[in-house]
Amino acid sequence: MAIPSGANDITTAEALGQVAGALSGVSELAVDVEADSMHHFRARLCFVQLGTDTDIFLLDTLAPEVKVDALQATFAAPTVTKFFHAAQGDLQYLAEAGVRVKGLFDTHRAATLLGWPKVGLADLVKEHLGATLQKEHQQSDFSIRPLPPEMRAYIADDVRYLVDVGRLVREACLKADVLEEVLLDCERMCDEAAARPDPAEALNVKLPKRGLSPEQVRLAQHLARALHLKRLEWAEAEDVPMGRMLSNMAIAAIAAKPPESVKELSRLQGVRGAFARQHGDAVMALIADLKQRAHGGGLEDLEKKAPRDPRKKKREDVLAEWRKAAAAERKVTPSVVLPNALVDAVAAAAPKSLEELRAVPYFGEKRLLRHGESLLAALKPHV
Repeated sequence: MAIPSGANDITTAEALGQVAGALSGVSELAVDVEADSMHHFRARLCFVQLGTDTDIFLLDTLAPEVKVDALQATFAAPTVTKFFHAAQGDLQYLAEAGVRVKGLFDTHRAATLLGWPKVGLADLVKEHLGATLQKEHQQSDFSIRPLPPEMRAYIADDVRYLVDVGRLVREACLKADVLEEVLLDCERMCDEAAARPDPAEALNVKLPKRGLSPEQVRLAQHLARALHLKRLEWAEAEDVPMGRMLSNMAIAAIAAKPPESVKELSRLQGVRGAFARQHGDAVMALIADLKQRAHGGGLEDLEKKAPRDPRKKKREDVLAEWRKAAAAERKVTPSVVLPNALVDAVAAAAPKSLEELRAVPYFGEKRLLRHGESLLAALKPHV
């Protein structure tokens, strides 16, 4: 076990070039990133932390000369294993910075597929290495410069133990005979990683429909959309995250039961008093305008969707039951047999043969040999 001590601050192009040289001979690399998404409207990549057996590098990506895409060759080399923990968000930030990753091993995803009860990095480090990670800075503002010493220690520790944790988890996957499945899922995550979604399109509010008429549902849809766009405008003006301005819970409460006054608005679930005082009149004007448009029949249904193939839904249900039985027989988690992404892909493809099943991305030869015939037999009545 090799735990690097100390950490190197990378703030110049010259130092970044030295990092590239230091990484040229490594075969395993720990990676983590830090952003300021909890504190600012437009989140920025603030640090990329890299760890090897001997060194830790803290890349200050807010420094003008530190362009992480200068290390693209290392990130793109499939022969270099990159140990991440819960990589999805990190991959999006890196993709936005022009970096695509190959050779990912996500210790969180692997531990989840292994069925371990605790899969947090601090839990894995404590249980397997006997070290304690301090996690009190998880929601800190990493755009602060100079970075306080305790926050610097925190971001360094996120990669200090990760190479060794990665090796331990990978060995457990090998012993449990699930390594190929984990690597296929990691490959899918890398291929699907893209820049973070446009905030204007990031409305994810679940509106209650029980007890609402179709007209009230349409009004709620339009209110939710309009409130989302307004919170983006207000949050950008104050440079705060949109959810801190107005949460999805609050939007759902307002949209489902539009208040009649600012006082009533302030009493709704999730609505802060400060928000009601500052923006209450604007919210009430928005509600009044949409109610008037709704009364005149001028609101379209925003949730019109293409009709769903009922046979695909049936195939999804069949695959869910099939993988549960296959997993019990094999004594693995159901996602090892078929992760959710593959349930959807296989249901959509409706394969009739092993060759058609082989063509489903990320299915893999091991799954094909172990489960292919059984899966096709389960699907046969529904394709």
